[in-house]
Amino acid sequence: MAKIKVGIIGCGFIANRKHLPMLTQHDDVEVVAFCDIIKERATASAKQFGGPEAQVFEDYRQVISRKDIDVVHVCTPNSSHSEITVAALQSGKHVMCEKPMAKTSAEAKAMLDAAKASGKKLTIGYQNRFRSDSQFIKSLCDKGELGEIYLGKAFATRRRGVPIWGVFMNKELQGGGPLIDLGTHALDLTLWMMNNYEPVSALGSTYNKIGKMGSPANGMGAWDPEKYEVEDSAFGMVKFSNGATVILEASWAINMIVANEAMTMLVGTKAGADMFPAGGPIVRVADFQSAESLSVRVNGENNGKLYIQNYSMGAEFIGSGGKKEDFAGGTLEMSTWLNAIRKDTDVVVKPEQAYTVTRVLEAIYQSAASGQLVSLS
Repeated sequence: MAKIKVGIIGCGFIANRKHLPMLTQHDDVEVVAFCDIIKERATASAKQFGGPEAQVFEDYRQVISRKDIDVVHVCTPNSSHSEITVAALQSGKHVMCEKPMAKTSAEAKAMLDAAKASGKKLTIGYQNRFRSDSQFIKSLCDKGELGEIYLGKAFATRRRGVPIWGVFMNKELQGGGPLIDLGTHALDLTLWMMNNYEPVSALGSTYNKIGKMGSPANGMGAWDPEKYEVEDSAFGMVKFSNGATVILEASWAINMIVANEAMTMLVGTKAGADMFPAGGPIVRVADFQSAESLSVRVNGENNGKLYIQNYSMGAEFIGSGGKKEDFAGGTLEMSTWLNAIRKDTDVVVKPEQAYTVTRVLEAIYQSAASGQLVSLS
């Protein structure tokens, strides 16, 4: 069988810590093109993950013009996700784009339309769906063990975890701060488990309090308050057509001890379920070396008594699934994506679902700016 040939566009943190290590675990995959606007970054990635014939580019158009490339991974700032993804799909490539799908819902819709028109596969990098705790709760939901799920809480909170590298604090290039960066993961998890993609309204608030003050206690190093253009925390409430409600919390910097990143809590008519690290509060990206034992709690009523059942998921690394280089769920995410290409089957993270996530995040930002409820129906 011919190898799947991949081009990487954007050779920063997420490409080198998730996409490339996961891709190169597969013998029938070859990363043949590395592209970054900073050529030295592309060269360094090619040296570590590419073969002797791998090429380095500064312009993504040179990657998508190659007829031998089957798949493109888009790992650039949010503002260029749509442009590059649409062009890659139109050139006949399958695309995995990093989260969030796009900076705006209009850009996300363009990606969705391009995928449908091209007949090529498009998926978004929501690797947290593939963690062991996520998979377990999803199985409970699919079997109906929680009953009708009418409330979800999506958690994406760091006490102090502002990413100071790249363009994370740049509003123009990223579209926002922790809401679009972390909240997108938690919201995706929650909607996927509830299997509810019919939002009708959103109400939100965003704050930049600590961001504009600065903090030397940040786990990733002190940031420059003058360059901090985005929110440091955001909160939203979303209503759905069936009456369900989702509450979303996201922060990079907040004076709150409990910090649960990319986690969810579900409330159903038969039972409820939530995720939590057995060791207590956690900041999932602060230390890529340390491991936590993640657990799932299921609560309900049985034989006239209330119960809480704990399920241990075992140790998963902060941002990894057992190796320093392996983001939690990243191994399964990548193998599932590649199998969809090999076998021509549906992707797990569907672009229609990611489009809904983008619509909701955008509505929360719009509500925060206007102070009004935003309609999504």
